[in-house]
Amino acid sequence: MRPRPASLLAILLSISIVVLACGGNGHMLQSVSVSPAAFTGAQAQFTATGIYNSMPTSVDITGTTTWCIGSSNGICDGNIAQQAYVSAGLAQCNSGFSGTVTVLAGQKGAAPNPDQGFQLQPFGAALLTCP
Repeated sequence: MRPRPASLLAILLSISIVVLACGGNGHMLQSVSVSPAAFTGAQAQFTATGIYNSMPTSVDITGTTTWCIGSSNGICDGNIAQQAYVSAGLAQCNSGFSGTVTVLAGQKGAAPNPDQGFQLQPFGAALLTCP
């Protein structure tokens, strides 16, 4: 027995509706927030929360996001001497550095060139003031 074309069309239409209703457009990162917003000390643990376009909308992404030291526009420092470093949200000042750096967390994009860091988009930022 062969299925009728109308039956196949109904099945395909039903599958399409289910896929779209279940988030067929993907779980996309919309924004990132980093906390605490500022910290003074030689070492600090930051956390990142991702805001997504579908449920769950608020997710702790501290261990899965890209972290770097960079600028307030979301560009990570490239192949230059850094005053601090960050890994999985744990930021640490380099010995002898005193000043403020921007800690970034977000979704990694392309690097314009090897000496310039990559752009995070979207991203969140916090400040670390090294004593």
